[in-house]
Amino acid sequence: MADSFNGVIVEETPATQQTGDVEMTEEGDAPATATETPAAAGSTENADLPFAEGDPDDTPAPRITFLQYLSSPVVTLLIGSNDEETILTAHQGLLTQSPYFADRIAEFADDGSPRQIELPNEDLDAMGCFLEFLYTGDYFPKKIAGQRSLEKDASIPDVDYTGEQLLKHAKVYTLAEKFGLNNLKNLASSKIHCVNSTAKGEIAYARYVYEFTAKDDTSIRAPVANFWATRSHTLRAEAEDEFRNLCLEFPRFGYDVLSKFLVEMVWRERDGMEGKRWYGGKEMVWRERDGMEGNANHDISARVLDEKLKRERNEKMHPAAGSGRKRPRHSSATNA
Repeated sequence: MADSFNGVIVEETPATQQTGDVEMTEEGDAPATATETPAAAGSTENADLPFAEGDPDDTPAPRITFLQYLSSPVVTLLIGSNDEETILTAHQGLLTQSPYFADRIAEFADDGSPRQIELPNEDLDAMGCFLEFLYTGDYFPKKIAGQRSLEKDASIPDVDYTGEQLLKHAKVYTLAEKFGLNNLKNLASSKIHCVNSTAKGEIAYARYVYEFTAKDDTSIRAPVANFWATRSHTLRAEAEDEFRNLCLEFPRFGYDVLSKFLVEMVWRERDGMEGKRWYGGKEMVWRERDGMEGNANHDISARVLDEKLKRERNEKMHPAAGSGRKRPRHSSATNA
């Protein structure tokens, strides 16, 4: 247990108890101990005590209580600019958990001047989620334990048709990246994979990811590319123009999707699945938890189409005895 041992434990020996073997001296009757304890010898070096290797200076710092956080100075946060500026406040003790705010707060002067930080380019809703996380350890909507879903609320539709829900968590992700809170970043990423969205919603989310995240941030970009590489054949029908425009606007997106698609084809070929066709007719799709695997939606119409393609292919390879080729035209003129 963390607080079980706070320092060096010293076993006390009663004053009347003698330790070690007792010998009689030649000069008198006074007994002498064969060995002396380190304290008796005046030694301050390693005593044979439990946990003696621990450095007394390594004792854990005392826990900061929530009351101490609330007793810290209040910092004013100016979110947005001009007419859209909103004033929020937060306790300095909680804000300094972020390396970004710790550096900003360290610049404050102790001359009674206002303790405020301007954030003109930050999203207000994302900042609200950030502060909620600082005070409670989570933000709305919370994940349901043991499920790949979020808590229900009347303000949140079951299906994210526009990408609004995906963008909310994506903005929290980029904000946590800027403020240096990895726990919040991981939480936002996990909530993204719980959103039930449509093709157009996924397009809006992918555009934001490729515009506002670093090129080497594979933790959020790789799932997006994998998602479209495994589902583009079904989702493009719902958002063909949007998908094409996204590829033209962000060539890196198109490159990543193509790369993932080619890797997928190689694996299918290695598994003997190169001839398998994937179809789906579902309007909504579920984003996988890890963003890497896709659930192919095979409905009845897809199986019927598969059978039709196989039948047409067999007819071309093995034509029937009576060919459907057009018969030669016969002249109606009589022989002279």
